Amino acid sequence: MRTDIFARLDREPEPPKIETPRMSRHRIALFGGTLAFYLAIVIAVLMSSWLVTLDWKVMLFRPYQQWPQIHAFLDYYVVLGQRGPTAVMVACWLGWRSWRQHTLRPLLTLGASLLLLNVTVGAVKYGLGRLGPHYATQIGSAELFAGGDIFPSGHTANAVVTWGILAYLAATPRARRYLSAMSAVVSLGVGLTTVYLGTHWLSDVVLGWAAGLLILLGLPWCEPMITRAEDWIFAARERLSARSRLVPAPPVAAGDRQPIPAGQPAAAAVEATQGQVRPPVATGSHPAAVAVVTTATGSRPRAHTTPPAHQGHPARSERTPVTPAGSRRPPHADRTPRGGTAPARPVAGG
Repeated sequence: MRTDIFARLDREPEPPKIETPRMSRHRIALFGGTLAFYLAIVIAVLMSSWLVTLDWKVMLFRPYQQWPQIHAFLDYYVVLGQRGPTAVMVACWLGWRSWRQHTLRPLLTLGASLLLLNVTVGAVKYGLGRLGPHYATQIGSAELFAGGDIFPSGHTANAVVTWGILAYLAATPRARRYLSAMSAVVSLGVGLTTVYLGTHWLSDVVLGWAAGLLILLGLPWCEPMITRAEDWIFAARERLSARSRLVPAPPVAAGDRQPIPAGQPAAAAVEATQGQVRPPVATGSHPAAVAVVTTATGSRPRAHTTPPAHQGHPARSERTPVTPAGSRRPPHADRTPRGGTAPARPVAGG
C-alpha cells in the first residue's frame, strides 16, 4: 500500500480547480504602501533619526527586568518565529492539504515564500550589518556596518510569512479572515518578545513586519512559476513511471531456447529458435524429399533433394526402413557393453 502523497493524487484523473489569488489593484496598492514604509524605516535607521533614539530608550528600559515573571513563557513563545520548527509544523498541515486537494500547490507556495524570505531578508541583514542590543558599543549609534545580522528581525519576518501563508492558501473568505487575524497576533507577539528579551531593536521588529508582509503581498506574481513547477514535477513523475513499466527482456545465452509464441507451427518454431530460415523447395519435387539437417554447432541447414523415382520403382519414402536409427557398426567382441561387468583376465606371473 502506497503512503506517499502521490497515492492520493492518483485516485482522480485531474485535480480540482483551485482559485489562486491574483494581483488586484487593492493588493498592488498595499504592496506599494508597504514598500514605501519599508524604505522609510531603512532610511530612518541609516540617518540615525528619532527611531534610533527610541531603540536605545527601549533597550535601556530593559523589559526583561521589569516583568521577569513572564520570562520563562516568552522563551518558549519565541520559538513560533524560528524558521525550522515553524516550517516543519506548517509543512505538515500543507502536506495534508495537498493530499486532500490533489495538488502540490500548497507545498510549492510555502517553498517559494521561504526562498524569497531567505533571499530578501538575508541580503539586507548582511548588507547593513547591524549589531544587536547586547553587542552595542556606542550609546545613540545605529550600530550599522559592524558585522551584525539582526536588521531586519528574522524571527518576526518568518512569523509573518510562515503563519500568513495559511491565510493566503485559505479556501474560503471566512477562513482567510480568521487565519489572517491569527497570523497577525502570532507575528506581533513574536516581534515584541524579541524586544523584551533584548535580542532585537524595536526598529528591527518593525522592519521585519514590513519585510514579511511584502512577501505575502507579492506571492501572486510567483503563481505562474509555481504552476509550471507543479506541471514539471508531475510530468517527470509520469516519465519515471513509464520508464519503470518498460522492463527489458532478460538476455538469452548462446544455445538457450527462446520462448515460442503461441500458435506458431513446430517447424517454424524450431527455425525461429535457431535463428534460421527454411530454404525454398524446388517446384515439382516430392514433399518428403526435403530434409532439414541441423548440426550441433548451429550451422545453416542444408536441403537435400532426391531425384524423382523412376517408373516401376517405389519411392524412398514408401520403402520400409531396414535398420533402426542408431549405429550400424556391429558390436566389437572385446568391448564390454555399458552397464555390464568386464571378463576376468588372467594375471601374469601367477
